[in-house]
Amino acid sequence: MKLTSSLRTSARLGFLPLVGTALAMGGMVRAQDASGGLNLPTNPQFFAKEDPNNRKAKVVINGEVVTGTDVDQRVALIVAASGNKIGEEELQRLKLQVLRNLMDETLQIQEAKIQDVSVDDSEVDQTYARVASQNFGQDTKAMDAYLYKIGSSPASLKRQIRGELSWQRLLRRNVQPFVNVSDEEVRDVIKRMQESKGTEEYRVGEIFLSATDENKSAVFENAKKIVEQLKQGGSFQGYARQYSEASTAAVGGDLGWIRLGQLPAELGAAIQQLGAGQLVGPVETRGGFSILVLIDKRQVLTADPRDAVLSLKQVSINFPKGTSEAQATAKAKTFADAMHAARGCSTVDGIAQGLGAEVVSNEQMKARDLPAQLQNMVLGLSLGETTPPFGSIEEGVRVLMLCGRDDPKSAAEPNFEEIQSQIEDERVNKRAQTYLRDLRRDAIIDYDT
Repeated sequence: MKLTSSLRTSARLGFLPLVGTALAMGGMVRAQDASGGLNLPTNPQFFAKEDPNNRKAKVVINGEVVTGTDVDQRVALIVAASGNKIGEEELQRLKLQVLRNLMDETLQIQEAKIQDVSVDDSEVDQTYARVASQNFGQDTKAMDAYLYKIGSSPASLKRQIRGELSWQRLLRRNVQPFVNVSDEEVRDVIKRMQESKGTEEYRVGEIFLSATDENKSAVFENAKKIVEQLKQGGSFQGYARQYSEASTAAVGGDLGWIRLGQLPAELGAAIQQLGAGQLVGPVETRGGFSILVLIDKRQVLTADPRDAVLSLKQVSINFPKGTSEAQATAKAKTFADAMHAARGCSTVDGIAQGLGAEVVSNEQMKARDLPAQLQNMVLGLSLGETTPPFGSIEEGVRVLMLCGRDDPKSAAEPNFEEIQSQIEDERVNKRAQTYLRDLRRDAIIDYDT
């Protein structure tokens, strides 16, 4: 079970320490570059051992305690959302990041109280119930049981909800009123879009990890481990929220729709080679490394065939437990021949019944919502035609038959209000980052080791 919360954090900006190897002991040679004027030694000698991975501490932030249990319960949510595919080494890094996120969350809740921005318990409960509705129907007790089962708790999730609601309201009161976007700025953006009509733009997700000359190799190794986890099914948005050091971490690393010219050359070149849903990285760029995923691509202000609304019938057969590969292949061929011979959607139900197959209809499926491998295949079908069979012995074999198609009429012109809102959101997020940085700087923090 993977929870899908409707909440969108306004600025979850904790950073992961990316130096995972011990620095060599040696002479106190001063580093004059990349130190920001701090006059740091190249090879520092440490006089006390410090291993944050073994810290079993509670942290006290401005008098409020964050315990090891708080960390463990929040980590359990992320591990469950990743399908329990997080290794031990990755888990230790995740715990450190979650601790930082909890510290930020505490500062946000505290600031809301100081600013007299209230979030009632009833509002938290309503949001919690909405999350439960998305995942367990209307049954909050079922979600309670699920959270306890995975090692988390309702209190942990409700605290996260309170933190997000508090921060959103703080930004609405203290930041948004002071962000202005002129009509001329919006018109300039629309003009540039119209001039770029027909050119390709890409919707890209990014996880950015900063690096210096001194820690570049360690950061690169960490980035490779994140890529491995993502390839094993980890959530890109989840990892971006936890690990990315870009301001887009708050929205799961989503850069929105961009043109290649807006990216550094090395990132643009990498993105050009990808198909929708594919991953690349780590790619070295100025200041660090990026892990990229191509979410989608389109042509500016041009109708996209993938916006066609399709009427589909899915016909599927399953194999009994113990079916051999040869038996499955023979049954799949019989199934494929029968579906190929079907003459339109009106005949499918009868054919399926004779084969012992299941039929599922969807009258309003957008082509872009299909898996990437199926999009062009289905768009190439004529009415009444089917895809080749696909599936496996474990999951069964299925085909899709096209029963209807409504193509998009034309591309919509840029919406003034939507563009204005996008620019405002970008500026609010930048100011939110500064706001949170100030809260961290002024906090009194005690580590109880």
